[in-house]
Amino acid sequence: MVYLDFEKPLADIEGKAEELRALGRKSENTVDVEKEAAALDRKSADLLRDLYKSLDPWRKTQVARHPDRPHCRDYVEALFTEYTPLAGDRAFGDDHAVMGGLARFNDAPCVVIGHEKGNDTKTRIHHNFGMARPEGYRKAIRLMDLAHRFKLPVITLVDTPGAYPGKGAEERGQSEAIARCTQKCLEIGVPLVSVIIGEGGSGGAVAFATANRIAMLEHSIYSVISPEGCASILWKDAERMRDAAEALRLTAQDLKKLGVIDRIIAEPVGGAQRDPAAAIKAVGDEIAAMLSDLTGRKPADLIKDRRQKFLDMGAKSLVA
Repeated sequence: MVYLDFEKPLADIEGKAEELRALGRKSENTVDVEKEAAALDRKSADLLRDLYKSLDPWRKTQVARHPDRPHCRDYVEALFTEYTPLAGDRAFGDDHAVMGGLARFNDAPCVVIGHEKGNDTKTRIHHNFGMARPEGYRKAIRLMDLAHRFKLPVITLVDTPGAYPGKGAEERGQSEAIARCTQKCLEIGVPLVSVIIGEGGSGGAVAFATANRIAMLEHSIYSVISPEGCASILWKDAERMRDAAEALRLTAQDLKKLGVIDRIIAEPVGGAQRDPAAAIKAVGDEIAAMLSDLTGRKPADLIKDRRQKFLDMGAKSLVA
C-alpha cells in the first residue's frame, strides 16, 4: 500500500500492527499479540474514517492521483464481457493512452472508451501516463461514429492529467482533435454516459465527458487545469497548488452543486485504492442506472438533452 503524505500517522499504526503480527508468528504468546494488533487495527480504522471524512480539495487531488486506484483497464476487465479492443485512428497511428472497443455491459452491446494510465513504470510509459495525443482523440471519434452507426450506447471512463502537450502532438493538431472529439460527443444519437474515475484534467477530459450523464467517484477531480498549472499561471509559484485546488472548485461535491456533473459515486472508506472491487462494483451500478435513464429515447432527444445540459451550465454561470 502506498501512503499519501497526510496518511503518515495511519502508516505508522498499520506498520506497528503488522510488526506485532510478525513477532506473534515467531512466539508462543500469539493470543496476547493478536489482541494488541486488533486494538491497533481498530485505532487505524477510526483514524482512516476521520482522515477521509472531510478531505480538502488538495488532499482529494492526491487521492484522485493515487497509483493504486483502479484504472480504466481494471474497470473494463471487471464490468464488461466480450471486450474487443479497436486500435488506430486510420490516419496516423494508435495511441496507447486511449483504450476502447466493442463490448457487452450487463449482456447488452456497447462501445467503451477510456484513458489508461498504467500501473507500473513500464506500463505508465507505454500508456504515456494517460495523456492522449491527437490520434487518441481521433480513435475515440472513430469509435463514436461506429456506435452511432450501429445504435450502441457509449460509456467513457475518464482518468487523465490532460492531453499530451508535446511538440509532436501540437504539430499533428492536438487542439483540433480535442475540439472534434468534443463536437462528436454532441452529435451522436445514442446514449452517452461518462464516469470520472480519477483525474479529469482540462480539455483532455472534456473531450470524453461531454455526455448525457456524468458521474464522478467521490474522491476524483475534474477541472479546466491542474492545481500546479493554475498556481504557476496565476501566482508564478507551483507550490501554491493548495490555494489553486481550493479556488478551482474541482471536487465532485462542488461540481455537483454547480450542475457540472449529475451523480457522485461513494467510494470505500479510505478511497477506491483501499477496496478496488467495491469501487468498481459501485461504478458499474451507477453506469447501469444512468443508461437505464436514457434507454428508449429517440436520437434527436438524446442530442437535444446533451446540448441543453451544457447550455444550461453557461446560463447558470452567468446568473451566478
